[in-house]
Amino acid sequence: MIAPRFPLALALAAFTVLACSGASDAQDKPGAAAAPTATSAAPGAPGTAVDAAVQAAIRKALAERIPRMPPIDEIRPAPIAGLYEVRYGGTELLYADASGDHIVVNGSIIETRTRTDLTEQRMEKLLAIDFAQLPLKDAIVIKQGSGTRKLAVFVDPNCGYCKRFERDLASVKDLTVYTFLMPILGPDSTVKSRAIWCAKDGARAWRSWMLDGVAPEAPKGQCDFAGVERNLEFGRKHRINGTPALVFEDGTRKPGAIPAEMLEKLLAQASRKS
Repeated sequence: MIAPRFPLALALAAFTVLACSGASDAQDKPGAAAAPTATSAAPGAPGTAVDAAVQAAIRKALAERIPRMPPIDEIRPAPIAGLYEVRYGGTELLYADASGDHIVVNGSIIETRTRTDLTEQRMEKLLAIDFAQLPLKDAIVIKQGSGTRKLAVFVDPNCGYCKRFERDLASVKDLTVYTFLMPILGPDSTVKSRAIWCAKDGARAWRSWMLDGVAPEAPKGQCDFAGVERNLEFGRKHRINGTPALVFEDGTRKPGAIPAEMLEKLLAQASRKS
């Protein structure tokens, strides 16, 4: 599962990204907010302390806005003017502005009032994919109902989160799903992808495996597997590092097995824009 390194980042996230990759999860135990402690000097500025009002504002903002905020051990000036180093959990660090309205965690800027990851928001725009430019010929197409709404999904047949998401996806009405096989989890994923891609009915083979656990039959004779290889190259080019990865009609891109209610909301939003 892809997950932020610190429990604080998990608390800030609207939801944890449920996706298959090579990432590992950290298991730290957050605690309750602690009372203010003495501050130390900033690097290169002996004797410099954080103004009491600034320290109080940061502590108050983080304690009120971040669920399960670990105890704050120390606040000190950061090397960058206007930023403050907040140490918690012994050796973990984040950086905050003087009001505590914005913090920097794992390289991302978080707006604490709404717990919005501003860095992720910007990256979504930079990494958006024009739906019209997707190589649909390299996808398995599954039409549900009228199929008026569209969604592209990059998947690995051995990804547990892909199977979980497929179950929710199968119940969505009036949707055309473009399934791009992207075997990234090892040799067996490639074997299964080849069998599904080369099946007479790829959509049935895919759903039978993902929903019912019926393994696809090995292809008989020659099979052109270039489409799946192009999917892997497309994924590398567009920084698709985990599965499932979703692309909506309006170019919105989301990682992981998102909740069913969020899926419906994004599909409706994409349909209005397209």
